[in-house]
Amino acid sequence: MKKNLIVLTFLAAALSTQSVAQGKKTQDCYCRNKGGERVEIGQTRCLNVGGRIFMARCEMSLNVPMWREQEGGCLSS
Repeated sequence: MKKNLIVLTFLAAALSTQSVAQGKKTQDCYCRNKGGERVEIGQTRCLNVGGRIFMARCEMSLNVPMWREQEGGCLSS
């Protein structure tokens, strides 16, 4: 009897976890530039932060979108 109760408990936990996972929406990850515009993961922008100007790419780090510096200075035409 005790063994059946343990099996039923694990089965109920597995089913409730599955139903929660199926109803969960995935979140879109992206960065924002200084003007508040959305920048997709992998895109590169010229940033001016604290008087420093550099090229940075929007990347993921530990499940958090962040700007990663690629090179000093920015290309200009």
